[in-house]
Amino acid sequence: MPDSHAQASDPSGSTAPAGAGAGAGEAPAPRRRPAQLLFEPQAAEPEPERFFDLESIEDPAELLRRSTELALAFRAAAERATDFQAVAAAQLADTRRFDALSETEIAERADWTADYAVKMIEYGRGLLQPRRHDD
Repeated sequence: MPDSHAQASDPSGSTAPAGAGAGAGEAPAPRRRPAQLLFEPQAAEPEPERFFDLESIEDPAELLRRSTELALAFRAAAERATDFQAVAAAQLADTRRFDALSETEIAERADWTADYAVKMIEYGRGLLQPRRHDD
């Protein structure tokens, strides 16, 4: 005798008790299985590493000009990012904040030494002070 709790799968993949949704005397839809892969898909060829297309510049004078331009831009970006780090460190160390962090905690978060964290906090406080212009 068939199990009255047997589950049948419709083509959409949902399960329902056997006979549910089928008219009187209709057999449940056959269970469908995913198609078997007969081959492995081809892996995409890795693209050669490019660094701002510098490797494609053949003229040494142009290569020097462009690489110097990039080096200066990266240096300026690093200096600006360091300023933002200092401001954030000073803000996190501000004792007026209810969640102020110690120099040690800031150093751990930024992967700095404790001494460097103290210097960055001081530098950041200087950046946060309003600028005074001498007339």
